[in-house]
Amino acid sequence: MFNVNGPIVNMSGAENQCQGAVVNGLSTMMNLEVGIENGRIIAGNFTEYPILRMNDAPQVDVHFIQSDNIPTGVGEPALPPVAPAIANTVFAAGGLGLRSMPFRKAGLTT
Repeated sequence: MFNVNGPIVNMSGAENQCQGAVVNGLSTMMNLEVGIENGRIIAGNFTEYPILRMNDAPQVDVHFIQSDNIPTGVGEPALPPVAPAIANTVFAAGGLGLRSMPFRKAGLTT
């Protein structure tokens, strides 16, 4: 669940932006890193960059709070809290402290 405060001008677009940002955050948190060897990026194309696929993506519920605050962007603020929220949850559930990404290096899987 993700909450945004302010008037929502395009509800469908705002919901899609937030859902995409959360899925992008999950993808980054679990899998993505830029490998560098001899000063060059190793991945030659997106086929070598394991982005989360639609069939692996969870359902993302987005809820908005309508208010009189000025409208702001909604897509970008949804991404940064994803990794810390999951890391805190993993620590609370099992005591595993995740301090660097991607989390798959610590043995987590989607």
